[in-house]
Amino acid sequence: MSAPERIPPRSVTSVDTTADAAAAELLARGELTVRGRIREASNAALFCTVAYDGREASCIYKPVAGERPLWDFPDGTLAGREVASYAVSEATGWGLVPPTVLREGPYGEGMCQLWIDVQAEAELLALVDAEEPEPGWKAIGLAEVGEGRTALLVHADDERLRRLAVLDAVINNADRKGGHLLPTAEGRLYGIDHGVTFNVENKLRTLLWGWAGEPLTAEAVDVLTGLREGLGGPLGERLAALITPAEIDATRARTEELLSSGVHPEPGGEWPAIPWPPV
Repeated sequence: MSAPERIPPRSVTSVDTTADAAAAELLARGELTVRGRIREASNAALFCTVAYDGREASCIYKPVAGERPLWDFPDGTLAGREVASYAVSEATGWGLVPPTVLREGPYGEGMCQLWIDVQAEAELLALVDAEEPEPGWKAIGLAEVGEGRTALLVHADDERLRRLAVLDAVINNADRKGGHLLPTAEGRLYGIDHGVTFNVENKLRTLLWGWAGEPLTAEAVDVLTGLREGLGGPLGERLAALITPAEIDATRARTEELLSSGVHPEPGGEWPAIPWPPV
């Protein structure tokens, strides 16, 4: 096995916030029509169309009633955590989470998120027969590939993934898998499936460990500084309707710790560092 050729990302320095705001309005106000179910999802995830004022889009609707109970997260809170993740993403200005709202639907209240068409040929993860990653890639760790053999799991050294790694550290994402990374033909990268986030305990599990211990970029420091201010103001007020006061305090503490350390976090050891399955 060797690393596949990675398609260079287009430079993404700004996000069309007007389009994202329009998509959020469509999701919140439009009429939802269920078209099918995504059966491989661990919780009920329904593929829908949403129509409003002459506009229509595809979306994912996850009703609270279809959430599977978890031992370490309160029942019925995953949809709110998905929307809270979108709120923090929007506050960063990076636009890393698709427009997401909390609304009533055919099966009760739930999370509704814009469907993203993926650039299938984009390579963000790879398994390689090597001890060190090639230029343009970052090492995650060794993975068993069968018959007693191991290979090095790597992810692309991509500024969009690095931004997502910072976001995951802030929201304490316990499930950043490869299948949750959605690159688009327009050059954007989205992360999805943020139901297990914002726990007060450290539960960061991710495939994006390639920058662990490395200094944060100047851009990330600026963004984190803005988040710290926002958590004491409008962002904190928005999150108050979605997660608990203790979880908001923990989010603020994680943001402060990132700014204080000045580096990307490293695996803590008290929790598995990589989600399973990883893709």
